[in-house]
Amino acid sequence: MPVGDCQREFAAAAAADGIVLGRQSFDWLSEQGHFGLLRVAGLSRQADIERVDGAVRALEAIYVKLGGDPGVLEAGRQNRLRGDFVHEPSRTLIEIDESQHFTSFRLATLDLYPHEAPLGFDLEEYRRLCRRWRGKSDNYRRTKEARGFGVGGRQRQRAYYDALRDLATPAMGHPPLVRIDATHGNGKTAYERHRDQLFTLLGRDGEAGTGGVPQSAGGPWGSNTVP
Repeated sequence: MPVGDCQREFAAAAAADGIVLGRQSFDWLSEQGHFGLLRVAGLSRQADIERVDGAVRALEAIYVKLGGDPGVLEAGRQNRLRGDFVHEPSRTLIEIDESQHFTSFRLATLDLYPHEAPLGFDLEEYRRLCRRWRGKSDNYRRTKEARGFGVGGRQRQRAYYDALRDLATPAMGHPPLVRIDATHGNGKTAYERHRDQLFTLLGRDGEAGTGGVPQSAGGPWGSNTVP
């Protein structure tokens, strides 16, 4: 499937239900990773500084675990990372994860999340999907170079930036980032599978729902903090 088709299918299916999703872009999600997060958070009134500090510590450990060069990351450009969607009424970020996101590198990042990290997806299900798909997805763009990770580092970089989004989003005053697994590349099917949970989270009319954001337990995706 061409790049972006899965996301377009998901957005169209959501729009048919009255949930309008816009494109996202934030200065605290940049190519500088956790260095950029720390820089921007110091100037933001919406940032939870204690949570930012915890996220930065975890992201430092994750970056090193994945074999990244911190000096290269810190010296990187301030270019914003492209993301999938934001639901403006609730300020909720949504990412659609196709199979290439589920790797042994991504699994390693999940194991290093802080215990108190609020997540908008089922952590154990994501671990299961990483184990299911890593044999294939670890080889996706296997020889592609990635800044800070060198040749063959594209999937390590992807795993790090996914972790950045997960941990930075609530630290910067947003609800937990919602992740939708779309391992078979069909955005419409992925939306339909998560439709009830999204209604609970966002509300059928596209306004923020009474169910609120996923919490540490009992939210629409089940238990969403690190055990």
